[in-house]
Amino acid sequence: MSTTQTTSSVTGSSAAGEPLGFDPEALRAKYRLERDRRIRPDGIAQYRRTDGEFGHDADAPDPTFDRPPLRDRVEVAVIGGGFGGLLTGARLRQAGVEDIRMIEEGGDFGGAWHWNRYPGIHCDIESYVYLPLLEELGYLPEWKYAPGEEIRQHARAIGRHFDLYRDACFHTRVSELRWDEDSREWEISTNRGDHLRARYVAVASGTLSQPKLPGIPGIETFGGRTFHTSRWDYDYTGGDATGGLSKLADKRVALVGTGATAVQVVPHLGRDSRHVYVMQRTPSSVDVRGNRRTDPAWSESLRPGWQKERRDNFLAIVSGGQTDEDLVSDGWTGSAQLLRKLMPSATFSQLPPERREHVEEIVDFQKMNQLRARVDEIVQNRATAEALKPWYRYMCKRPTFSDTYLETFNRPNVTLVDTADHGGVQRITHNAVVVGEHEYEVDCIIFATGFDVGISGVLSDRLSVHGRGGVTLAQYWQDGPRTLHGFASHDFPNLFHLGPLQNARSVNFTHILDEQARHVAAVIAEARRRGARYVEPTEQAQADWVATIRTTAPDQHKFQSECTPGYLNNEGKPRSRSETYGEGPLAFHALLRQWRSAGMDDVLVDAKH
Repeated sequence: MSTTQTTSSVTGSSAAGEPLGFDPEALRAKYRLERDRRIRPDGIAQYRRTDGEFGHDADAPDPTFDRPPLRDRVEVAVIGGGFGGLLTGARLRQAGVEDIRMIEEGGDFGGAWHWNRYPGIHCDIESYVYLPLLEELGYLPEWKYAPGEEIRQHARAIGRHFDLYRDACFHTRVSELRWDEDSREWEISTNRGDHLRARYVAVASGTLSQPKLPGIPGIETFGGRTFHTSRWDYDYTGGDATGGLSKLADKRVALVGTGATAVQVVPHLGRDSRHVYVMQRTPSSVDVRGNRRTDPAWSESLRPGWQKERRDNFLAIVSGGQTDEDLVSDGWTGSAQLLRKLMPSATFSQLPPERREHVEEIVDFQKMNQLRARVDEIVQNRATAEALKPWYRYMCKRPTFSDTYLETFNRPNVTLVDTADHGGVQRITHNAVVVGEHEYEVDCIIFATGFDVGISGVLSDRLSVHGRGGVTLAQYWQDGPRTLHGFASHDFPNLFHLGPLQNARSVNFTHILDEQARHVAAVIAEARRRGARYVEPTEQAQADWVATIRTTAPDQHKFQSECTPGYLNNEGKPRSRSETYGEGPLAFHALLRQWRSAGMDDVLVDAKH
């Protein structure tokens, strides 16, 4: 079904009562058809975790890196050196905590920005609101959407500014946390043979830290070069994150995956490779990017407090709040009313639920029609253009933005291979990628297949956590997470989690992480002021919060079930319930501030007790 066919029937009306210019039922049918083409019975099991060379840290100074095991004690151990860990360390420093140990599996600070250095890498959230602590460091990004190297260097600058390199442990993975009731400390074991102790532990290991690969038969037998985009091999390709992949001039390359990473990588591969085969299961929606350098006149006009104002403004808009002005004014804020399927908002809240759902769907159809029309405007080959059109609701996949991705398919050396009817790439031979009846001979296969999304170390088998009495967190949460505000659990004293679990979401996750880091630092600071032996939510406070989550969490099962499969809906098998605070991030952050100002009495355990 082409865009012309879809819009030929005029039925129904918009929220303003105007004729739509398209047939909603025809679009619903098309969406169902395209979803069903891509459903796989194995769901998330189609992927496997990486190991070996796919997990290698490109920044390691020596593959045989080693150091003597540590045997010491700190007040706070922070697990993870991405922005979550850095913000926790920074806010703890501001709260007066000096004895901090940062533990990070990579070779330096940066988290996802340390590992991901593929060509074209940029943030897709405006850098003035995405990069944290800009005012504290006196820094302003050079671009509206900063390149990865600038972000990575900013992460390191945070580490230097707040003296977080002191006692930091890099190339170190925490394997076990075990609570010692007698000393009221956590015993920390690592893959380096360390046995550390800490009064408090903050886990900020992230949910985009473990790359995944498709379980394609023959993947291990390919005779050419293979790597994951998060472990880009510049020794093989030449160039750097800005491009210039000169060593690919005589190479045939297959790129597997067409998500947010591929949208940034493909223009460089298309420009520099002999030939590129882009293996696509589901196309991304691709809107205008419009990146530009920071305006010096604008930067000189900024006054103290500008980043908080801008960041709060962005969060309010994308969360459906009311503002007098859109300070960021980009693709995210312009499509804010469509983001409710990712995070709750007050958009159209004055309407009855059924009417609200209908209006949201119509607005969604209109936006996606525009994005499909953009494909027709840019891509010259009609068959390629049809294959690149996204037939699903806006938030079924994370939206992408680029002014060069679609244009790359006009190059004669770039071939789009639609794998939807075959469940993806079917197998790999010694020298080819096989889809259907066709073998595409290639010299290199690059996997842009993403990460285990939403699975932190404590939710997997990579970090074993033993609380009071030896019970594991996995056992304690076997019927679902049990926390207070997403941060702490009863019987796991002095342990804090950062991440999306049982709290609020936003497309600008660094803002969420900063609010979480402020909260953790404030709780620890108050515990120190009171001389508390440990911080632990009461069972009743925890039960009340879980009930709040169950009551307010949005029911997105129907929406996600109708989406084309991807990581946001667990590859077509959405989870039965959400663990998100249903009133949205603005209300959640206000709730935390109120809770802290009220005294935190349902969590702090005083020494006199």
